[in-house]
Amino acid sequence: MDIEPSAVPDAAHVPRVGLAVIAAEWTRIGCLGFGGPPAHIALLRRLCVQNRQWLSAEEFEDGIAATNLLPGPASTQLAIFCAWRLRGTVGALVGGLCFIVPGLILILGLSMVFLAGHPPLWVRGTAAGMGAAVAAVAVHAASGLIPASRRRAQRPVRWIAYLLLGGGAATLAGPYLVLVLIACGATEVVLRRPRTGLAHHSMLVVPAVATGGLAALAWVALKVGALSYGGGFVIIPLMQADAVQHYHWMTAAQFLNAVALGQITPGPVVQTVAVVGYAAAGIGGGLLAAAIAFGPSFVFVLAGGPRFDRLRASATVQAFLDGAGPAAIGAIAGSAIPLAMALTHLWQFGILTAAALWLFALRRGVVTALLGAGALGVIAALAGLTTGV
Repeated sequence: MDIEPSAVPDAAHVPRVGLAVIAAEWTRIGCLGFGGPPAHIALLRRLCVQNRQWLSAEEFEDGIAATNLLPGPASTQLAIFCAWRLRGTVGALVGGLCFIVPGLILILGLSMVFLAGHPPLWVRGTAAGMGAAVAAVAVHAASGLIPASRRRAQRPVRWIAYLLLGGGAATLAGPYLVLVLIACGATEVVLRRPRTGLAHHSMLVVPAVATGGLAALAWVALKVGALSYGGGFVIIPLMQADAVQHYHWMTAAQFLNAVALGQITPGPVVQTVAVVGYAAAGIGGGLLAAAIAFGPSFVFVLAGGPRFDRLRASATVQAFLDGAGPAAIGAIAGSAIPLAMALTHLWQFGILTAAALWLFALRRGVVTALLGAGALGVIAALAGLTTGV
């Protein structure tokens, strides 16, 4: 693909880094990036700003701000953006793939174990235990996003309304949640119209109608990659109704396992979509779902990289995000309700309570919460409490 001169990073300010170096370093981050976006950002900052000094601190912070304006997985887009700054389009493709692939291989391998027809007892226990903690993880993810979103809200009453609409949609609207997110964003744009105008507004999205099979899987993955606002965890309510209730690709318990696997594996949380794809159509389905979910991130960065300054300065874009953002946070929190309702044993609610205390009272990490929950699930399985899981 030809690169426009304006689309190539300024060689006077950014060193030319070898593709082999990008491949090695981004693969390392993809293997070590446990803990979601905060861990990914910290690893990228340490590499690109502190250790190698490839980018200035200001450039890196601008990259974070710009990618947070885009739908889809922001930390993945930041990894692609940093590689693009170093070697243009080819660097972005190499860096992005090396960041994504290690976690994708691992999560597909784990999917084969956890979604097997007759998994061993310890696997069933681990899955039931980790799945029990997922609702607490969802609320924890939402709570971490609230402060920044509330600070940027111009109208607190509308911010609360969008938050509640997103929460209600996650519980009741199922696969149509994305329409609620877009509607909240568009509403905020319209309400600010006297100040911002709509000359360049192009947020209208016409939902596709998937009839089943690979077309349905492709649509679900596209919603995850191109139409999700508010961070990786917003994919949970986007996928749950489709995967469990509408297309019956997996049971509610298996979906809980998918969410847990997306949290304990390195790399982007959006890898969860690969587990859903595997449940729908095997390894090929997992790879297809991942390709469609991550594809928009490459397109957004490669097409928008030279225009990020204008994107950040757009009052229309900012207004849209001020509506869609709190709705997405509400959706993440609201997803905890159907996730908790999917639990089938009383002891799982005990693990859910323990996970909530671990995350909120003790302020410990998500990965350790899920691994601890999995260990408790193994104990429950050995005690004969996992019958029917």
